[in-house]
This record gives sequence, C-alpha cells and structure tokens, in this order.
Amino acid sequence: MAVPKRKMSRANTRARRSQWKASAPTLTPCPNRACGQPKPPHQACPNCGQYAGRQVLSV
Repeated sequence: MAVPKRKMSRANTRARRSQWKASAPTLTPCPNRACGQPKPPHQACPNCGQYAGRQVLSV
C-alpha cells in the first residue's frame, strides 16, 4: 500500500478540504397549477401529493 513520504503541509491539507462542501438541494416548482410549491425533482410533491400529473399521495 502507498504511504506518504513527506508530511502534507497545513496549506495543502486545507486547500484540499476546501472543496469538501455541501451543496444546496435542487428544487423545482410543482407542475400542478394550483400548487406551484418547490419540490425535489423526480419525487411526489409533499404539498399536494401529485407526481407526473396524477395523485399518488393522500395529503
């Protein structure tokens, strides 16, 4: 197994870790005209319970 030959500097360690951040969740408006609330894509709307134009959740 490969082992580092030298200690990694604090600046290099922090520069590498700076890319490790969470991203905001992607939200799209609900296609139901009466609702329009933001929802995750490819999921049923938690507000009105519709997915792909049909009722799939009882809300």
